[in-house]
Amino acid sequence: MTKPFWKTKKLEEMSQSEWESLCDGCGLCCLTRLEDEDSGAMALTNIACSYLDFETCGCTDYKNRKTNVPDCMSVTLKILPDLHWMPETCGYRLIHQGKDLYDWHPLVSGDIKTVHEAGISMSGNMISDKKVDEIDLEDHIVRWL
Repeated sequence: MTKPFWKTKKLEEMSQSEWESLCDGCGLCCLTRLEDEDSGAMALTNIACSYLDFETCGCTDYKNRKTNVPDCMSVTLKILPDLHWMPETCGYRLIHQGKDLYDWHPLVSGDIKTVHEAGISMSGNMISDKKVDEIDLEDHIVRWL
């Protein structure tokens, strides 16, 4: 039996489609984060980019995401070591740390819905960044995973 690519390839050897398939579709990286100026600690909110589909946790205009939202983050090999705020369940983070993907990850399960069924995603628990005033951001801090 052939081992899956994420077990045989280094991150830098992956094709673009393999790299992007490491994303489990949880939507957590599309949420507004607040950084404590003193400690550098990150707090996650339930406020999502207005381009995020709140049920599937996929970008509704992925191809144009950097045009639509200039500060939209793209996970790259170069910045991956600095993304300490990403969830410990993140496929990119797991593979970077030499760990395996969880059973609910779509690459393992074969089903994009398993991340939601496992309660890992923010599906159904987000509000649009268009509906929240900046002054109220702290009211939307959530503890997740």
